[in-house]
Amino acid sequence: MPTLTPKSPSESLVVMTELVLPNDTNQLGNLLGGKLMHWIDIAAALVAMRHAGRVCVTASVDEINFLEPIKLGHVVQLTATINRAFRSSMEITVEAHRQDPLNNTEAHASTAYLTFVAIDQYGKPLPVPPVEPQTKEEKQRFEEANYRRQERLRHRDAMNEMRKQL
Repeated sequence: MPTLTPKSPSESLVVMTELVLPNDTNQLGNLLGGKLMHWIDIAAALVAMRHAGRVCVTASVDEINFLEPIKLGHVVQLTATINRAFRSSMEITVEAHRQDPLNNTEAHASTAYLTFVAIDQYGKPLPVPPVEPQTKEEKQRFEEANYRRQERLRHRDAMNEMRKQL
């Protein structure tokens, strides 16, 4: 198997901008959580595809935190970056910031952690290039991603054990 060349997180960085329209909101004029989740998934998928150079699929959404409401007419900027690559999986962070163009304000509205897997035409996992963090922040996210992965694996094992006992 050929060795894959490491890539820095900046090589696959994605910044998406969306405008919150009436069809994106609930009856209170807030952006629907599912709509934001949709945008987050797209941004993360683009990062995974850029990093792996292959078709990638969502394997898990570990966490989505909704920190601030996003209203009708706000602009949402999503910044997605890869934290770490394992054999065929990649952990990606997506941060959403809302911008109120009428009041010229901005706030961090959401953070999400997702895992994507590169696959072949038969849906089988494929190896992905390692991540080579460059900045202090990238190195910190790289280390934190390993901790979250260990937690995911522990949780999966505990759930499998519980199912066996039932």
